[in-house]
Amino acid sequence: MSLVAHSLDVIKSLQSPTGAYPASPTFSAYRGYSWLRDGAFIAEGVSRHGDVAGADAFHAWCARVVGDRAGQVDSLVSRAARGEVVPVTEMLPTRFTLDGMEGADEWWDFQLDGYGTWLWALREHCVRHGRTVPGAEKGIRAAARYLTAFWDLPCYDWWEEHVEQRHVATLGSIHAGLRAAVDLGVLSAAEEAAALEAAEGVAALVEREGVVSGRLRKWLGGDAVDASLLACVEPFGLCPADHPVGAATVAEVERQLARDGGVHRYLADTFYGGGRWVLLAGFLGWNHARAGRRAEALRYLEWMAAQATPAGDLPEQVSDLLLAPDRLQEWLDRWGPVATPLLWSHGMYLILADELGVRA
Repeated sequence: MSLVAHSLDVIKSLQSPTGAYPASPTFSAYRGYSWLRDGAFIAEGVSRHGDVAGADAFHAWCARVVGDRAGQVDSLVSRAARGEVVPVTEMLPTRFTLDGMEGADEWWDFQLDGYGTWLWALREHCVRHGRTVPGAEKGIRAAARYLTAFWDLPCYDWWEEHVEQRHVATLGSIHAGLRAAVDLGVLSAAEEAAALEAAEGVAALVEREGVVSGRLRKWLGGDAVDASLLACVEPFGLCPADHPVGAATVAEVERQLARDGGVHRYLADTFYGGGRWVLLAGFLGWNHARAGRRAEALRYLEWMAAQATPAGDLPEQVSDLLLAPDRLQEWLDRWGPVATPLLWSHGMYLILADELGVRA
């Protein structure tokens, strides 16, 4: 069986009856939870390969989960409008149980990027297949109001780290999500105007404070590079591939973080020793493919496939070239072996395979 076919099977077989995609079925810290961010890219992968029903079910689940919290969003927005500082602990969570509830386990929960990424992926799916997801309007509008009100706040990044910073990859996700919400055509006139104003604010802020040495920075005011910045180029288009900042960002991520086909998150990474992440190879390959560099993109796809277990499952990261090898054991002791399969890894393989015309 091809890895495309196996990836589709893994994702379909593990999708919850509720529509949620579990991040990883057996990994101790992820088991029983679905992330909007991970799930959005998983849904994008299966949507591209014809699993319309699976993607529909995930987007409907997201819409229910977010729509059910519309009242909470309105309360948070009202409090902020009155000048109240809303504690991070009262913001919407970044992950939910498979039945759409907030988990009891402590987590690094205030992350805005997932809400933007979901809106972006929903629009991509609807446009690709010429359809709407029934019942999604309430969730779309709630997510848009949430992002419009809080886009400029510091929050945790893709990696559940540094809540004190404003992360450029998060801003790119929000920018794409707000534009998608407008395109979906369900916002009120006032919501649409506010979303467009916020999106313009994001772009202006990144242009003003999010660039260093001609490329995007990990967070405002810092100089570091992070592989999540790749998404600001493709697919989110905050800095398009043909823009000098976009091109320089992809080049610098590859220069600093790519090793023999795999991609590290950032140079100071110590999580499981700081290995190379399969899904990040997918993002770098995606950028190469969109820029017309097919041979480079294919090299990353082949590296991703080479990391599969004998059963065909893709891990979160691999531990052969570590940035901090002395930190590996502490994570093994804390959470066990690296998450395998990670459904986001399989989703990114499907996306890059589609970009390169590789089918099941």
